[in-house]
Amino acid sequence: MIFELQQTEEATPLFAGWQETMIWSCLQGVMGRIYVNSLKNPSSAMALLGDFCFLAGKPDRELAVYEPGPDRENFRILVPRSRGWEELIEACYGKKAEKVVRYAMKKEADVFDRKELRTIADRVPDGYCLQRMDEILFWRCRKIAWCRDWVRQYDDYAAYQKYGLGMVMLKEGEPVSGASSYSGYRGGIEIEIDTREDFRRRGFARICGAELILECLERGWYPSWDAENTWSVALAEGLGYHFDHVYTAYKIMRERSVL
Repeated sequence: MIFELQQTEEATPLFAGWQETMIWSCLQGVMGRIYVNSLKNPSSAMALLGDFCFLAGKPDRELAVYEPGPDRENFRILVPRSRGWEELIEACYGKKAEKVVRYAMKKEADVFDRKELRTIADRVPDGYCLQRMDEILFWRCRKIAWCRDWVRQYDDYAAYQKYGLGMVMLKEGEPVSGASSYSGYRGGIEIEIDTREDFRRRGFARICGAELILECLERGWYPSWDAENTWSVALAEGLGYHFDHVYTAYKIMRERSVL
């Protein structure tokens, strides 16, 4: 059987050394959930936050295929801690598991050049406005498919105020680009950057990212960055991050029933 762990910090030994802020969010009880194969002496665990499932400990088939709660999206991303987990995922899902490469950036607290970031952030073009995420924007972005991940993991604006932060580029009052917190933990956020398709390649993501990093540094928060592709790596490096390593993940497509 699979159990949801209420005292989430008890799973810390299974995730020890894994430098992933979404796992920290789950272990701290800030957001997300932890599932284990035993409440008394767990040997396997899954940290679930949004679309991401992080699998640690001894590979466990039941945990690998476990899907708690209602589906919100038509996919989820499984991140295995070991080669054993990779082999199990491939055996359980077969062709439904799309193996992908993601890019981890180093978590270095003192590498950012604030002067350079301020120069970048101040390049907002005429006719646009860069605004911190407020309650009106929070609920507005929640209804827009392309930028929903800026706020989707937060139950309400009060939770976002406590564990989230975001900067939004506006054109005539409408969001066109932004950098916000996909998730939050005690001590920082995991950055999510998106630009509306018809406003891409204008440097807006870089401007929003620079301003968000500066805002985090002012609060004493760490602005964690995990890259989905090489474009994201290049953007991160242009803002002061350094590449660390590649890692394997699996995109699992869900089959939705048709009523």
